Amino acid sequence: MKAASVQTSASEEPTKVRRRDREKTKAEILQIAFEEFAENGLLGANADAIAARAGITKRLIFYYFNSKEELFIAVLEMAYGRMRQAEESLHLEALAPELAIRRLAEFTFDFHQANPEFVRLVAIENIHRGRHIGRSDKLKRMTRPIIGQIERVLDKGKSLGAIRPEVDAHELHVTLNALSIFSVANRHTFEAQFRWDMSSPEAKARRRVEVAEVLWRYVRSDKAPASTDQGLARPER
Repeated sequence: MKAASVQTSASEEPTKVRRRDREKTKAEILQIAFEEFAENGLLGANADAIAARAGITKRLIFYYFNSKEELFIAVLEMAYGRMRQAEESLHLEALAPELAIRRLAEFTFDFHQANPEFVRLVAIENIHRGRHIGRSDKLKRMTRPIIGQIERVLDKGKSLGAIRPEVDAHELHVTLNALSIFSVANRHTFEAQFRWDMSSPEAKARRRVEVAEVLWRYVRSDKAPASTDQGLARPER
């Protein structure tokens, strides 16, 4: 049921809000809602369950977020924000082209493996055809820094003759995420059908290397020097 509109004037602010730190309360709501949405989807998530876990009233949730859909958008902003913030520490343009591409691939793979709830949340938003992301200017702006990093890596690699001139930053980003997300989003169905291990530490380590290798071979120029592995370990097969 759609929540009724809540007035936001200070005089009508619920007593419990005034007794709690606002930012801390909102952060707690978002984290619990993130887990609830990732587990049950937008339609199956229960505001009463979120309120009970947070130790607050449902009215307090809607005081901050007005509706379940607005809460879902805020959760998406938080979840994508965590990945984008982590990406800022990569400093890819300071690395040699091959090492930069491999580092990007390994980082993305590791993030998805460590955050399966994020992968599920992305899948849920795709079920809703991306309409919530489409309503958030903040989410649209978040894509710019990582695309900018990739563009600078590609420009550097192209100028050195190490990367093919036709490689596009957005296409590379799509390819990487397709490679990386598959082993999280499709792990259970793939294992059940093919009896192929995708869950053990050894399997994840092999897949991590494979993704980095595929991505580098995808972008590298015929003029690029032979790979020296840049100190990257290869697991035994």
